Amino acid sequence: MPNEWQSVLDEIKNNVSEMAYEAYFVRFNFVSNENDTLIASVPNVFIKAQIEGKYHNAVLDALKSSKYKFKDFKVIIDNKDNKTTVKRAVEITPDNTPVSTFSKKIIIPTPNYDSKRLSSDGNGLNPKFRLSNYVVGSNNDLAVSAAHAVIENPGMRYNPYFIYGGPGLGKTHLIQAIGNEILARNPDMNVLYVTIEQFYHEFVEAMRKKLDGFSEKYRKVDVLIIDDFQFIANKEKSQDEFFHTFNELQQHDKQIIVASDRLPAQIATIDERLASRLMMGVPIDIQMPDFETRCAILKSKAELLGAEIDDKTVEFIAENVRNNIRDLEGKLNQILALAELRGVPAYELIDDSYITQSNIQTKRKTISVKQLIDKVAKYYNLSSKDLLGTSRIKNIKTARQISMYLMKEELGLSTVEIGRELSKDHTTIMHGIKVIKNNLKTDFNLREQITDLRQKIYTS
Repeated sequence: MPNEWQSVLDEIKNNVSEMAYEAYFVRFNFVSNENDTLIASVPNVFIKAQIEGKYHNAVLDALKSSKYKFKDFKVIIDNKDNKTTVKRAVEITPDNTPVSTFSKKIIIPTPNYDSKRLSSDGNGLNPKFRLSNYVVGSNNDLAVSAAHAVIENPGMRYNPYFIYGGPGLGKTHLIQAIGNEILARNPDMNVLYVTIEQFYHEFVEAMRKKLDGFSEKYRKVDVLIIDDFQFIANKEKSQDEFFHTFNELQQHDKQIIVASDRLPAQIATIDERLASRLMMGVPIDIQMPDFETRCAILKSKAELLGAEIDDKTVEFIAENVRNNIRDLEGKLNQILALAELRGVPAYELIDDSYITQSNIQTKRKTISVKQLIDKVAKYYNLSSKDLLGTSRIKNIKTARQISMYLMKEELGLSTVEIGRELSKDHTTIMHGIKVIKNNLKTDFNLREQITDLRQKIYTS
């Protein structure tokens, strides 16, 4: 039913953003119609989780408006042409040798990468970082959509490709995945991944020993991927060298990919010329994933580990670990390892003191509104009365809006309940929360403050 299916896809395209459609639905294929239920396929578990979760209603609406009046749909993974048996637990080494394993084997879709090509050419790329195992959510869908554009035409769009966000949010995974995907499609391309620290130390060593070839190494690549760019702060000569490397590559339409914890202008002592050039390609922000995306990440990580995990445990971890993805994965590994050691299902460990004692956010339900307000007030050298009052002085107003945001995010209160606590109408609360959410996208200092406040709220 190619024509009818295309009309369904067109309807979905009208119901979701262009970025979401490109990320999830270009590989959403019709399989069959069984008792008014659509069976459709996607290439991997990550896209399946997003369509079944976040975009469930959008797909249902499109299906109900189609000629066949589908009442429901089911998503399956189509990996018949591209399967690999994976048996792994902690991680894969560069040569794809399992370093430790669970007994369970799983079948997952894997791109046709030449692992020797990706790991033996000195390009710095780790073959385990791939788009097929990168979970896409509202926190990173723009970054992933732009990544697809870079992969399709390196050097033509989003050049430089600059992403920024706090530590542990998947920036390294994404930029290395771009490099791996470009190499998979263009094996003859010269792709190089380095951290800015590696760039700096090589540069210093070349100057100290008066070695030739440093500039040529970086200026002859087709794709240059730089990680942890924020550490270029206070390295003036390295900034100057990178500035000239940047210019040389861009003049020849070579792709530049940069990841940083913060925007260029927020990096201390950075050269204004360099900061300006890095902002040319539309910098893209990556934030902490929402609850649904955290659940999808945990399920996919467990699947890659070859381990079974129940929804109760997944939701427990996703609810209580909200700092970054590294902490999320760390808690998953901790629970799975302890469950295997004790020979019990993972959900039996949820209330185990060994699991909860290192996770301060399990205390979140015991925090009162008064305690939260007192902590925020103290953090900003204000009184609780200031936050509960009507003053519109900027620092008091901002602290009050941060309190609103934390009441919503940490205590799960509705805008009406927050308004009742602060003696404000719910539209004021909605506005205050929206202001903080928007500012978190670009204000790195505010992110640090929110993270610091979360730690202080849950500690005595």
